[in-house]
Amino acid sequence: MKRILIILFAFLPLLVTAQMVQPTKWTATEIGDSVRLKATIEEGWHMTIIEFGDREFDEEYKDSFVLTVAKADLTPIRFNNCNDVMCTAPEVWEYTAHSASSNEQIQNSKLKIQNDGRSLWVIFLLGLLGGLLAIFTPCVWPIIPMTVSFFLKKGGGLRDAVLYGLSIIILYVGLGLLVTILFGASALNEMSTNAVVNIVFFLILVIFALSFFGLFEITLPDSWSTALDSKARSTGGFLSILLMAFTLVIVSFSCTGPIIGTLLVEAAGRSLLAPAIGMLGFAIALALPFSLFAMFPEWLKQAPKSGDWMTSFKVVLAFLELALSLKFLSVADMAYGWGILPRWLFIAIWIACFLGIGIYLLWNIRNVSTTRKIIRVLVILPSLAFAGYLVPGLWGAPVKAISAFAPPMEIMGREVYDDFEEGMAYARQEGKPVLVDFTGYGCVNCRKMEAFVLNNDSVKARLQNYVFIELFVDHRLDTDHDGESEGTENSRLQRERFGSNAQPFYVQLDPQGNQVAEPMAFTTDPMEFINWLKY
Repeated sequence: MKRILIILFAFLPLLVTAQMVQPTKWTATEIGDSVRLKATIEEGWHMTIIEFGDREFDEEYKDSFVLTVAKADLTPIRFNNCNDVMCTAPEVWEYTAHSASSNEQIQNSKLKIQNDGRSLWVIFLLGLLGGLLAIFTPCVWPIIPMTVSFFLKKGGGLRDAVLYGLSIIILYVGLGLLVTILFGASALNEMSTNAVVNIVFFLILVIFALSFFGLFEITLPDSWSTALDSKARSTGGFLSILLMAFTLVIVSFSCTGPIIGTLLVEAAGRSLLAPAIGMLGFAIALALPFSLFAMFPEWLKQAPKSGDWMTSFKVVLAFLELALSLKFLSVADMAYGWGILPRWLFIAIWIACFLGIGIYLLWNIRNVSTTRKIIRVLVILPSLAFAGYLVPGLWGAPVKAISAFAPPMEIMGREVYDDFEEGMAYARQEGKPVLVDFTGYGCVNCRKMEAFVLNNDSVKARLQNYVFIELFVDHRLDTDHDGESEGTENSRLQRERFGSNAQPFYVQLDPQGNQVAEPMAFTTDPMEFINWLKY
């Protein structure tokens, strides 16, 4: 069982290395008062120019695109790229005039990625949080005094403490970079709604949760840590410290592995550097106590001793892992229309997880010290309060705090069409305007829009004026149209007719299908959305 889990974890980077693909590279060459623009497009991709001043481009360009324009007419170029399985979010390339010679090429002067994914700062902070959590697990905390004792015996002091912390950072960031180097830019925007991939994500997190519950341990072979430890003690200098840090990584794997795995899963689909940035945050937090206690060993006297409290900490993490795993099962369930995890059941399981945290920590609370009672109460009260907050969600309340994770909620008081032509036919019959909502089951910001904006009473009142067409671009069920899935058809409609493939994406049309306003993207401000509506 352990070996199988090790192999499963070893292949995790294959599944979580979603990268920011950039198939088009722009160059510019100044020729007198003009500029020659050239786009070089990777094989297997084609580029569509969405906006470039008043110019119109109807073609999809492969291999390359060349255009010479006067400097006075230069405007930012908005474009996107597609291959057979995915499209990138729209990007903007802007040429800035330089005092360069006529043959000097300026590579990618400005590239502004319009992406609704989480920023690298958020990934970094998630990594930092994961590292802080890992410190207090029974695989890491007891190692701190052992490490400090080793440094004191060697007499390395401050220098060795700093090098040890840097070694931990190097190893974990190296892991993130290895993920990027080995697997490169991939098509996880498509994979993110693939049933198999999401089920694997779900199972991985469930396995991690069961490990934290104590059913088994996910460990690397003991011979690895023994060999590294022996080598570290017989080697001097920075190599010795680096080997010690590597030993820590292996020995603590049964506790840090689930946290790292969860972090890498959350980094899926973000950007090229997301795995490394996440590991940087994780490593900084994990390395900090080792370095500080090695610098100031007297602090260890005030530090909590190892004990049963670390087991309780792991169990709390297990409940959180279990709740998070449902996000991936939900995406697969919705994309393929299985109907096994409706919104009320999703919320019910989350309620059970947070009730579980509260009840577990409340059990035998009389038998712990006063300090630990206080700490437990500080966790019990928010857990039970959050479970209570979720209860109205069983009957349709928005419960906005989990809007990014839960299945989409039904917006009351509107009739929804899921077929564009059918909705437009009804609009022409009734003479009513149309609001088209391009959304996705795996779209976090779409869920936030539904909870914060579309479910707002004032917004719902205005939506009564429209025929509402909701099109999921990642719906995987086949249709009768050439064997393509509904999601593929909806995605093509958004891309070819409206020049975008980012979600959420809202378009207003008159009854004849003419666009009456600029499209609306993500916002959590109901008034901004209301002001955007024309009817």
